[in-house]
Amino acid sequence: MHIHQPQFTSSLLRDEVRRVDQLAIEQYGMSGLVLMENAGRGAAEEIAQWIKGRKAWLLCGRGNNAGDGFVIARHLQLLGIDAEIIQLVDPAELSGDAAANWQVAQRGQLPCRIVDDQTLSAMLAELATAEVLIDAMLGTGARGALRAPFAAVAQAANVSAALRIAIDVPSGIDCDTGKPPGVCFEAHRTITFVAAKRGFDDPASRAWTGDVTVVSIGVPRRLLQTVFDQSEAHR
Repeated sequence: MHIHQPQFTSSLLRDEVRRVDQLAIEQYGMSGLVLMENAGRGAAEEIAQWIKGRKAWLLCGRGNNAGDGFVIARHLQLLGIDAEIIQLVDPAELSGDAAANWQVAQRGQLPCRIVDDQTLSAMLAELATAEVLIDAMLGTGARGALRAPFAAVAQAANVSAALRIAIDVPSGIDCDTGKPPGVCFEAHRTITFVAAKRGFDDPASRAWTGDVTVVSIGVPRRLLQTVFDQSEAHR
């Protein structure tokens, strides 16, 4: 596992990672858009080193994980990488920072297609030809088995020959246990934010995460120290 912040090598639970965001916004005055931008740019810089010369498809759902995907697509384009957003839910369902970054992507005319019930089957068949698939469908807040269309997308992605990269967590895994309750995106690499998730401590989780890289979201070291100290105290 490659850690960008070697002074913080322990893992965090879902609620502890959420606490980092909460403190950054409420006590440190950092906006959610800044945190998402930092995360997406850091992820894109890692990904660009792995996929030179190959096209990336970003599989995006709803929520902040999708927002991260939109930022990653924009920064991959700036780094000279051919990237296309595959939006798997109606953009009208997006809100907050994810909706803001969707608008940036649209106004910036990033390559994008919106998949609906009528076009899903054709898109699933196309996944077999993909070179790089980036999973930005569901993040740490997701619980339970994957539902449509995400389960079908994960299944099709898993049998493709593409390099598969998960953002924050592979969609379908429980980040606290490291186990999926059903179908899960099987990543060759996972880029996770702030810290490795507690479930990643289980070696069996590598079947879904692959190699894990931790990327900073730019919050102050003092904030991180507070959360990691509290986490250690409650282990």
